[in-house]
Amino acid sequence: MQRFKTNKIQIKNTLIGGDSPILIQSMTNTDTSDPKATAEQIMQLADAGSEIVRITVNNEAAAKAVPEIRQILNEKGYKELPIVGDFHFNGHKLLKDYPEMAKDLDKYRINPGNCDYAKATDDNFTEFIKIAIEHDKAVRIGANWGSLDQKLLSKMMDENAKRIKPKSDKEVLVDAIVESAFSSALKAEKLGLNKIILSVKMSDLNDMVNAYEKLAARMLKEAKNYPLHIGLTEAGGGMQGLVASSAALAILLRQGIGDTIRISLTPAPNEARTKEVEACKTLLQSLGIRSFKPKVTSCPGCGRTDSSYFQELASDINEYVKDWQKKYPKAKGLNIAVMGCVVNGPGESKHADIAISLPGNSEEKMAPVYLDGKFYKTLTGENIKESFLEILENYIQE
Repeated sequence: MQRFKTNKIQIKNTLIGGDSPILIQSMTNTDTSDPKATAEQIMQLADAGSEIVRITVNNEAAAKAVPEIRQILNEKGYKELPIVGDFHFNGHKLLKDYPEMAKDLDKYRINPGNCDYAKATDDNFTEFIKIAIEHDKAVRIGANWGSLDQKLLSKMMDENAKRIKPKSDKEVLVDAIVESAFSSALKAEKLGLNKIILSVKMSDLNDMVNAYEKLAARMLKEAKNYPLHIGLTEAGGGMQGLVASSAALAILLRQGIGDTIRISLTPAPNEARTKEVEACKTLLQSLGIRSFKPKVTSCPGCGRTDSSYFQELASDINEYVKDWQKKYPKAKGLNIAVMGCVVNGPGESKHADIAISLPGNSEEKMAPVYLDGKFYKTLTGENIKESFLEILENYIQE
């Protein structure tokens, strides 16, 4: 899978774009004016695997809190974690009025659809970019269809209405979000900014994919190599958010489009914010792009399987290896198979690094274990799980 060619941008010790790894991002949902709570959630997200964390900077109280947030992170050992300030409507003013905040943030995000909201000029955008240049900060210019530049959209709708064969309103909307991001990048570049990342987020899967494909084609045509942050915005929560986001990002990543990703999930009450980070890691590993922990292959079960036992074992193995990225970093690409019966069990086991094939309902109560695709030994009795975990530990250490 060949990556779409983009520039490489350094933020602290983190590289975005070029041949650097596709990075995982997340965003806090705490009140930024509470520095302790915000710093705590940032650290939770970083510990889960978020390599860039974005925070809302929406008012003076939030702006005042940023230096303290940065200080807490530095003292706790997160000095090199890039923190992004998310600005809407008043970013230019906050950055100007609170220079310490502007200095302590590592990257800014601006939405071209609302930085000059209800204005005839783009003075606020220009001021924002000049401050970014002054502090040598990267800027993500993130267009969003929920807050698209209405002047631009109206102009493109009017032009479309005069066509002999007009496009649909949805097609014009997709074209407008691409134009908003790309033309804003050109303005920023003309002002002197050389660290630019783009995004064109939408909440409809097909429209979002279409927008990023068009943006990539536009960049290729005009020889611009801005790194791309990709994500499905307002994707929802639970199964809907996970499936829709994963499907959208997978389509783009398979085309080599995307340098950083976020899966935006609406959390259930009291649900950990880190779930969206885990989803990103699982997606990248499933696509074979990056590895974070051993892969556990297990069958879905059917009438042949002793469902409760093999389900429990598969769950236990997943739990057992979830923190191996730190414990056994070299084992993150390991393939472990937990199979439930004789139909696919032995064959799947031979494709894994280490595997166990459990007996089905009508099969003899024996569980053959395979190492590196070859039969190793058969486990029997009441302690199959404990015996297999011991074999697994020995395999890793040897």
